[in-house]
Amino acid sequence: MSFIAEKFSEIAPSQTLAITAAAKKMRDEGIDVASFGAGEPDLDTPQHIKDAAIEALQEGKTKYTPATGIAELKEALAAKLLVDNGIEYEPSQISINCGAKHSCYNAILACCDPEDEVIIPAPYWTSYPEMVRLAGAEPYVIETKRENGWKLTADEFEEAISGRTKMLILNSPNNPTGAVYSQEELEAIVEVAASEDILILSDEIYEKLIYNEKKHISTAALSEEAKALTITVNGFSKVYAMTGWRLGYTAAPAEIAKAISIIQSHTTSNPTSFAQYGALAALQGDQGMITDMVEEYDMRRQYMMSRLQKINNIEIVEPEGAFYFLVDTTKIGLNSMNLTEKLLSRYQVAAVPGAAFGYDMSVRLSYATSLDVIKKGLDRFEEFCHAH
Repeated sequence: MSFIAEKFSEIAPSQTLAITAAAKKMRDEGIDVASFGAGEPDLDTPQHIKDAAIEALQEGKTKYTPATGIAELKEALAAKLLVDNGIEYEPSQISINCGAKHSCYNAILACCDPEDEVIIPAPYWTSYPEMVRLAGAEPYVIETKRENGWKLTADEFEEAISGRTKMLILNSPNNPTGAVYSQEELEAIVEVAASEDILILSDEIYEKLIYNEKKHISTAALSEEAKALTITVNGFSKVYAMTGWRLGYTAAPAEIAKAISIIQSHTTSNPTSFAQYGALAALQGDQGMITDMVEEYDMRRQYMMSRLQKINNIEIVEPEGAFYFLVDTTKIGLNSMNLTEKLLSRYQVAAVPGAAFGYDMSVRLSYATSLDVIKKGLDRFEEFCHAH
């Protein structure tokens, strides 16, 4: 007899974390591994953010906070969403959670019942389907096309809708593809969602990491109708290099925000108190580091693109946001688990298998690592590709 809940039979562990752990183990053993696995900035958290958290600790701000976060931070987020994204939310509609991952899960849990379907365009961030299953609902995956820039079209969305469809998950800029949806593309998707009363979970964690003079568009900013259907998710991990701080947030219609607050009150109680003061400093401090970060990533992105475009038996789509390349390895003929295992064991290159993102014949390469590692890793990756 198993004491484990039946739903866990369908839940897979995070392959992105697994590959990072495997690469770290090899490095600890003295092996020179070039890792493209990381989904986090290689930069340190800015000092003024650390100082604000330290000051909060020293001032004794170590007690419980309201379940959805301190008032000052929620007010600052409401101002940020208005200025940066063009969306007006009351602070009561904002919930600060333990990372954007937690924010996504809270939103799904708040809105989805067993037997509900959640449409997820693939390639997708690896945790979306598992979150849906944990909530008791069912993921319905739509495979997008490379020739469409790995983006869901309104027609594909409409065709996938059933009487059980409750939610669509959109991630722009996208992990793992770097795809960025235009205003026109989002408007067409919202029109379909509105006609069927389908919620949109808009994961915008990479909103500031965007290139080629592209502009990030928040789904909820398109219209009042879009706002009424959208749960906006964002956080501090990527743009402020605060991955370990575990702070994200949702901004949602009042009824959904209330449900998220109840969930949080019975699970985490609240986000970490002193970390919230660091996040407040992140929002209120100098934003120049974001420009510097984007410029650095763009330089790495362009270098990687110039190298990858010259390898004959792979295909890429230029990423316009985030810090990843999804490399289509169909011509190599190996499934992604086999490919990444060989790449790591024989060539000491860590990459995340495409199976984790719902597109098996691919690997994800992150450029959130130093240019030296990128050069060394691409030399080895090119050698591997030529050998196959």
